[in-house]
Amino acid sequence: MPRFCRPRPVPPSRACGESRGASVPASCDTVRMDPVPGLDLTQPPFDLLDDAGRARLAASVDLALYRSGERVIDAGQPSPHAFVILKGRIRAYDDEDGAEQAFSDYGPGDVFGAWAVMAGRARHGYRAETDCLCFLIPAEVFRRLLADSPAFAAYFNEGLAVKGRMASGGGSELAELMATRVGDAQLAPVETVSAATTIAEASARLREKRVDCLLVADPAQPQPGIVTRTDLLEALTLRDSLPQSPVGPLANRPLVQVRTGDVLFQALVSMTERHIERVAVADGDDIVGTLGMAEVLAHYASHSHLISLRLARAQSLEDIADAARGMPRLVRTLHAQGARIPYLMELVSALNSRIMGRIFELLVPAELRPKLCLLVLGSEGRREQLLKTDQDNALVMADDLDWPGLGAAMQAFSDALQQVGYPPCPGKVMVSNPHWRMSASQWRQRTLQWRHEYAGQASLDLAIALDARPVAGNPALFEPVDAALLALGEEEMLLHHLAAATLNFDTPLNLLGQVRGEARGTDLKKGGIFPVVHGLRCLALQQGIAARNSFERCAVLAERGLLPDGLDRDLPQALSALQRLRLDAQLAALDAGRTPDNFVVVEQLRRLDHELLRDALRVVKDFRRHVGRVFRLAD
Repeated sequence: MPRFCRPRPVPPSRACGESRGASVPASCDTVRMDPVPGLDLTQPPFDLLDDAGRARLAASVDLALYRSGERVIDAGQPSPHAFVILKGRIRAYDDEDGAEQAFSDYGPGDVFGAWAVMAGRARHGYRAETDCLCFLIPAEVFRRLLADSPAFAAYFNEGLAVKGRMASGGGSELAELMATRVGDAQLAPVETVSAATTIAEASARLREKRVDCLLVADPAQPQPGIVTRTDLLEALTLRDSLPQSPVGPLANRPLVQVRTGDVLFQALVSMTERHIERVAVADGDDIVGTLGMAEVLAHYASHSHLISLRLARAQSLEDIADAARGMPRLVRTLHAQGARIPYLMELVSALNSRIMGRIFELLVPAELRPKLCLLVLGSEGRREQLLKTDQDNALVMADDLDWPGLGAAMQAFSDALQQVGYPPCPGKVMVSNPHWRMSASQWRQRTLQWRHEYAGQASLDLAIALDARPVAGNPALFEPVDAALLALGEEEMLLHHLAAATLNFDTPLNLLGQVRGEARGTDLKKGGIFPVVHGLRCLALQQGIAARNSFERCAVLAERGLLPDGLDRDLPQALSALQRLRLDAQLAALDAGRTPDNFVVVEQLRRLDHELLRDALRVVKDFRRHVGRVFRLAD
């Protein structure tokens, strides 16, 4: 521990003692203050402390002056203090093969040295780049604050995840509900009948048990089906079934299930996407209840179900456009209430899929739909859409399709999407372009070409096709195409050239670890989101991972131990943070009457958001290095 002089209000310029580990330099003076001018305890992370913790901190903090060039903490050494910068700049650096490598610069308001206190050794060396005034928090006091305040401790232990929740207002009621599990919802009891049960008997059972659905057991089927009150009513009124008819043929299969440990919000996404209002809930191998839209909506105050119902009832393009107009409001409301970005993106993508599916049904005759499969690509294919962006879609046709009006119908489809609010793709990646409208055999032929064509437009086409997802028509047509795409992961040279795009754009951090940008700001898509999304896409293809969503791809890679320690945890948090910061900027642009883009002006960010962006970009930089090592790319 350093020897402190007796606190006295003198200018911090006279020698006051010496320290171990270069924590308090011989050239500094210390002044104990209560209250502490310049130390804002209402800002993160100190706002996580209770009143007693803040009072303890204020009573113990000292102020030290470090001259330019002086070492503050040596790498690998413990520190008797954690530091908060009042004025000046501190540089963190690493010693790599005898050469000093700058890691990051810290400025006023930044905290450093916490890890050296918590772990007993500093990750980096720290040196004053200018004359610096720093608040010193004694190690024993800092450790006491960590022990007494789990939220304060989590800020330093969990890093990006906690900062992200704090910056996005994650303490709201809806944010807590985003973590609610299916098993915590009010489930309807399971009622099972045999396939031979009559419609009249099933209706009586529904009324007696006060439920809206029945599971239907059939010895000829491996799993039960499900029949709802609406199914029975339609059978009697629309299919001319008799009350004595069995319910077996009416049962819907396969039975859509969620698990008790799943997030409740995910059940809402599943029901929205599949056009259903009830799912079975499984715990292990047992079905323990059913969950309907009414039970889910008892937890959520969003209007997503209203959009879904309006889409289901839409009879014209104007009806669909009218329902789609509610999407930005839904995104804004859920985002303001703390919805987690991955869940919000999935819900938006599910609703977008419904919109596109309804337009497809309006424009394609029912008898031709089994011979067509509509695909969405890009962020929509990955279920990572938030606000409406460019159209990215394609079509798989049956080899024996004979429809002279196909071209006109697909042009009408692209025009209709534009009318609903999805602008045309500048690169013409749309079903109105014959290049993205192929028969199943033509798709397979193009996939074979991609095995040997690595550069230019072929590489761009392949990257976007790898995220393809069917949303309308006959999904079976896509299955062999999907298998052929996944098989491309066996081509080592193809992967090498494909992955090279991960390094096309520099991470927008300068040599001092600070966020940099251009006149318009910092491009979050080029510098952060794209390298993560594309890098995960390439790693997933290499490993034969069929998942499309970036968060799912990351989770599978992490489960297989294919991401470095720490990156498996930080990468999805970094991607979520970048998506959230971009959405904030896009919503602000809409409010100001501007066209949303991918830029954020760093100088306009809150301190915590600025710190979060810097941390996220550091993770992106580490991930780019990992991708470079895996695919032997020069960065």
